[in-house]
Amino acid sequence: MDDAKLNAELPGAPVSRPRPRRFRWAMLVAGVTLVAIANILLKYPAGSRRLCGLPAHATTTAEVCPQASALVPEKNGALWSELTALHATDAFLQRAVGRLSAAVQIPTETYDEMGPVGEDPRWITRGPFVEHLTTAFPLVHAALNLQKVNTYGLIYTWQGSDATLKPLLLMGHYDVVPVAPLSADQWTYPAYSGYFDGENIWGRGSSDDKSGVIGIMTTIEVLLEKNFAPTRTIVFSFGFDEEAGGYHGAGHLGPALLERFGPNSFAMIVDEGSGYTDQFGAIFAAPAIAEKGSVDVTIEVQTPGGHSSVPPEHTSIGILAALIVHLEANAPTPVLKLGSPPFEMAQCLAAHGPAVPHALKSAVLRAKHSKKALKKAEGMLLEDPMFRALVGTTQAVDIVSGGVKSNALPEQALAVVNHRIATQSSVNATITRDAALVKDLAARFNLSVTAYGEPLTPAAGAYGTLSLSAPRSLEPAPITPSAAPPFQLLAGTIRTVLGATYGDVQEVFVTPGMMTGNTDTRFTWALSEHIFRYGHGNMIGGLGGIHTVDEHIKVDSFIGMISFFTTLILNADEAAL
Repeated sequence: MDDAKLNAELPGAPVSRPRPRRFRWAMLVAGVTLVAIANILLKYPAGSRRLCGLPAHATTTAEVCPQASALVPEKNGALWSELTALHATDAFLQRAVGRLSAAVQIPTETYDEMGPVGEDPRWITRGPFVEHLTTAFPLVHAALNLQKVNTYGLIYTWQGSDATLKPLLLMGHYDVVPVAPLSADQWTYPAYSGYFDGENIWGRGSSDDKSGVIGIMTTIEVLLEKNFAPTRTIVFSFGFDEEAGGYHGAGHLGPALLERFGPNSFAMIVDEGSGYTDQFGAIFAAPAIAEKGSVDVTIEVQTPGGHSSVPPEHTSIGILAALIVHLEANAPTPVLKLGSPPFEMAQCLAAHGPAVPHALKSAVLRAKHSKKALKKAEGMLLEDPMFRALVGTTQAVDIVSGGVKSNALPEQALAVVNHRIATQSSVNATITRDAALVKDLAARFNLSVTAYGEPLTPAAGAYGTLSLSAPRSLEPAPITPSAAPPFQLLAGTIRTVLGATYGDVQEVFVTPGMMTGNTDTRFTWALSEHIFRYGHGNMIGGLGGIHTVDEHIKVDSFIGMISFFTTLILNADEAAL
């Protein structure tokens, strides 16, 4: 999700920021972080089945949101136990923190519309970061094959002993969003200090996503120190411009992996994404099995110019304003669909969240068997703005421009409408809907309409023109099956790691989730049917300042990431995938 030398230590005082209850629910439904591990599956008492709205044939919540069993490595059980103990030591903590702190101090900022690598000088900040990886992880660079793609994209391959097993692909990105100059003095510690106060590592990228990259690299370095040799090949792919769409980084890494390994060649892919938090009386985690699509629709109005002292009834800007008002008054209506990732997440929360309000629990659990209950559940869930945004296709007018002089009629005005496309919709359905909406209104202003290169109305006799274009778009991602072995392996791994921390205090559950935005996995769809966006971040209490002032990560969360990657690699090494 800088300008300093690589440094590492530092003391201080922890800072906590409570978050309102509603925001924490929003974090869950947005898929920005959640994933759970169930230690014990709760049964509704026989007399409460009717009260909670379960269908007559359902006897346990396991039938609504079945939970994978906690999964502990067997063949590598002794190594796993040894490493689990090592991760709990202060010496290991200091070593891991030092590597992340040094990484944060390297400013790898990504801006929109950067030029090609080798031409735009802003890319050179990646060089010091790649060098940091080389010096901080010597065993990785001695034992693994490193392929550099488009200069700064990195593919590490750890060859397994059994070539018949599909590899595991772990991903991350090491670029960061820029620090706004006007907000630089608002940081508790300088944005690129990598300051460690004993409980948190502070700085841009500490959470998004240098912690993921350094966490993976630390995991591999330690496994190599313990002479672990994988049975299953493991591949690591690190992009360097995810924050601007990944076109220069993962946009080249994905095709390189496809050329080298072929289609559907990976057993599973895990990239950055959601984590876990406490919700409704339990710990919930939600590995994202889906991502919304996106498209930017540019709406441009052109009309005759002239002197502003003799204006027409409507200028191009006035017409564009009317079109924007019309679009916003007719925004897409979100619909909660059975079987969609948001619905499955709601079912899991209703089934396993002890503190879910009764009315919501009853409606959600009955929804599969009752249209009336589905409509009631939809109404209650869509009251939350974040859940509403998760379920439906959204639209936001983010850019407007027009006019050059106060006394000259504007000959051109345009707006850019950003859509995040629901999993049950498509790019074509979204842009076609926009065209239909503005076409009807354009007739009122006597404008000819061209939509995406196709004329919709005749140009002859028109006062002006209205054109729509969508130069860049992305379909919703394929939905990863949550009943398949890779999801069960991931969920069982999460159960094991979180169960060790929270199992005696709160129950832990895993639910399929989804992302409202997109990760670098958009370039890997052809590589596997089993793609997950999950970073094992601790989001209890907040998002850690991602993309804003005071970005930080709790040290316990960072060490937990390393334990997660360790357990995942060892579990995958002996699993039938």
